[in-house]
Amino acid sequence: MPLLLHAFNEPPRFEQFSEPIAEENEVIVHVRAAALKPVDKQMASGSHYAAFRELPVVCGMDGVGCLDDGTRVFFARPRSPYGSMAQRTIVSPSHSFPIPDNIDDDIAAAIVNPGLSAWGALAWRAQLAAGETVLILGATGVTGKLAVQTAKLLGAGRVIAAGRNEQVLNTLHNLGADTTICLDKPGQDLAEAFAREAGETGFDVIIDYLWGPPTEALVAALTRRDMKPASSRVRLVEVGESAGPAISLPAAALRSSRLEILGAGTGNAPASPEIWLEAVRQLLSNVATGKLRIDTERVPLREVEDTWQRDQHGRRTVIIP
Repeated sequence: MPLLLHAFNEPPRFEQFSEPIAEENEVIVHVRAAALKPVDKQMASGSHYAAFRELPVVCGMDGVGCLDDGTRVFFARPRSPYGSMAQRTIVSPSHSFPIPDNIDDDIAAAIVNPGLSAWGALAWRAQLAAGETVLILGATGVTGKLAVQTAKLLGAGRVIAAGRNEQVLNTLHNLGADTTICLDKPGQDLAEAFAREAGETGFDVIIDYLWGPPTEALVAALTRRDMKPASSRVRLVEVGESAGPAISLPAAALRSSRLEILGAGTGNAPASPEIWLEAVRQLLSNVATGKLRIDTERVPLREVEDTWQRDQHGRRTVIIP
């Protein structure tokens, strides 16, 4: 039985649904693991910009499974109304990628989506150059932790990790963070903390998974109080909105600095399948060699209703059918 969504803002339910039947240019995937991600919850609540248009649907946007010939794959974008949180689903063959044998199902299911998100924000949108200084805003979440690691792999000279969970924040030096900022401060104090870490050279790239008040404090720290030309670009890439969907942006922040605000999402992702295929291959290679790590918690599909809203504190819930 799959995890079925009948109405927005209501928890999905573990119950019977019609069996998937593959059509031309489709394959059946026998699901072995599917990660429960923030985007899955946003889709189920109807708050995501690409939320489901027709209900009911089976939840889950991607996962790991086996094809009928036994090939083990990571798959994405099942054909609606079928999703990955089920025993079986349907995908296009072009949306599945073989997985190295030495990567466990739960790790592969958990890491591809946030790993590609981190790579896309840093390499594709920010175009991070070797030696640049990177601030990860929201570094204690699953994708933020991967962004810390990815920034180092891409050659960042210095990585500052800012997050709200102090316990997780204290572990990020082991993942490559050079220093950390705890976001549990009033706005002015937080702006001063950002300014201290920016120093004279500033931040080159900011990856923002939070938005809302923390970003407003950051913008205040970046706003200059003199008439001198700024010496370098600051690329702020907005990826998530877990601290709020909107910010107040003073005109002075853009006029007094070289702050550039970009977004990272499906609307501005690379259109070339070859780019994503190579990114997946490189990502899985880094996982297989231990260069990228992710913490997971395995949960049986029949128990996911009880864990749907649980905060995992830097761990990814992986559903096992």
